[in-house]
Amino acid sequence: MQNEPLIVERTYNAPADKVWQAITDLDQMRQWYFKLAAFRPEPGFEFQFEGGPKGGPTYLHKCRVTEVVPGKKLQYSWRYDGFDGNSFVTFELFAEGDKTRVKLTHEGLETLAAANKDFARENFMQGWTSIIGTNLKNFVEKVTV
Repeated sequence: MQNEPLIVERTYNAPADKVWQAITDLDQMRQWYFKLAAFRPEPGFEFQFEGGPKGGPTYLHKCRVTEVVPGKKLQYSWRYDGFDGNSFVTFELFAEGDKTRVKLTHEGLETLAAANKDFARENFMQGWTSIIGTNLKNFVEKVTV
């Protein structure tokens, strides 16, 4: 069992403030992330959403914002209703001129994997690669007229 955090990094052709809005604004998050009922980038704020592997069951994700550094860092806990285990997702933003490097770290996956095979590290790698590498990238880089 690997206890190393999962890390996915991507650089987007978009300024850091635009990427920050995309990862913290409820309406924008609904367009590229999950269909959240509510979200506020405030420590202690709890949110939840449904999701799961393609063609498989869905699970209720229960999350709580644990750290916010405006414009730079967002962290929240990530667990599944009815299952043991808890993990933490961290988005870190690094302005690089008119581009932004995003580093996503998901720690504690081993605590989730013990509860259900759908929570295996490989599934998270595939999911985050799609979410960060495709969904968020396409969202922040789209041309608005």
